[in-house]
Amino acid sequence: MSKKGKVLVAMSGGIDSTITALMLHNEGYEVVGMTMKTWDYSSSGGGKKETGCCNIDSFNDARKAAVEHGFPHYVLDIREEFGGFVIENFVDEYIAGRTPNPCVLCNTHIKWRALLKRADALDCEFIATGHYAKIRQHDNGRFVVSKAVDETKDQSYVLWGLQQDLLSRTLLPLGPYRKTEVRQMATDYGYPELAKKSESYEICFIPDNDYRGFLKRRVDGIEQKLSDGNFVDKTGKILGKHTGYPFYTIGQRKGLEIALGKPVYVTNINPETNTVTLGDEVDLEKNEMIVGKLNFIKYDSITQGMESLTKIRYKDKGSLSNLYLENGKMKVHFYENVKGIAPGQSAVFYENDDVLGGGIIQSESVF
Repeated sequence: MSKKGKVLVAMSGGIDSTITALMLHNEGYEVVGMTMKTWDYSSSGGGKKETGCCNIDSFNDARKAAVEHGFPHYVLDIREEFGGFVIENFVDEYIAGRTPNPCVLCNTHIKWRALLKRADALDCEFIATGHYAKIRQHDNGRFVVSKAVDETKDQSYVLWGLQQDLLSRTLLPLGPYRKTEVRQMATDYGYPELAKKSESYEICFIPDNDYRGFLKRRVDGIEQKLSDGNFVDKTGKILGKHTGYPFYTIGQRKGLEIALGKPVYVTNINPETNTVTLGDEVDLEKNEMIVGKLNFIKYDSITQGMESLTKIRYKDKGSLSNLYLENGKMKVHFYENVKGIAPGQSAVFYENDDVLGGGIIQSESVF
């Protein structure tokens, strides 16, 4: 038994998870590699081959690294767990007029829980992934997620939903490194092809990046049912017909297929009336929102009026705000207007580089 302990590493076959496994192996951990098959893209009817974590080449790349370095590797089929929860939620959220973030949901409810369950079965003390973020134990005893050194790759935003029992057993070795350093490690370990491997930024079950096509294939007759809805302005005046409200997102400007003589943006989606409101860019600006389905990380709650840098989307730099906890939901008041608050997306609260917690945006303003 290793003095460092036994760790189950999620290996997608990409550079980050492979280097994570090799780093831990070299540091003296007893490593077990596991590749999770979440989705069979051929069943979706898309026009592009499987990419990322769900293709056989990636499985083989992960297994090859494990075999060459002398640690076991397994493939875990979680398609049923994944599809029954993440994909159904993805579809339901768009039908409800919201914009979901399936990666957050998958991390929170599927991948980490699936890993921890198998880690227990294999007598592993830890689980590890190739996410760019840090975990440490705070003076108060709680485990805290913090931003990675490489802020251009930082993934702390998508980890806000992890609970303390998961964080206490998670290792994130890449947090202190920049992507350029990780690529150099791949070359140093003898995997120059990994260093050059392109990265996938699409949702894993939509590798062609066409979520509208995915919805059409998943929901029979969605176009016929919803295409008779109206584009309206903020006064309710009808501007034209849209192709179905689930095919639009808050802040969208391109692909509206309506000419109004000026740039317009989607500012509201109402599934009950099947209307999509269009407005000027300034109409996207709000200074308050309500966030539900909260998970606290650094502290077990917040003090009323606590200051936070709040991010409303993955690539958002964040905006200063005050937080107020009311009836299990978070009222967020921004110091200055922010643009494009989208119900269904994640809001993540930061204290300096530490994640205070996060939740799901429920409304763009306080009613």
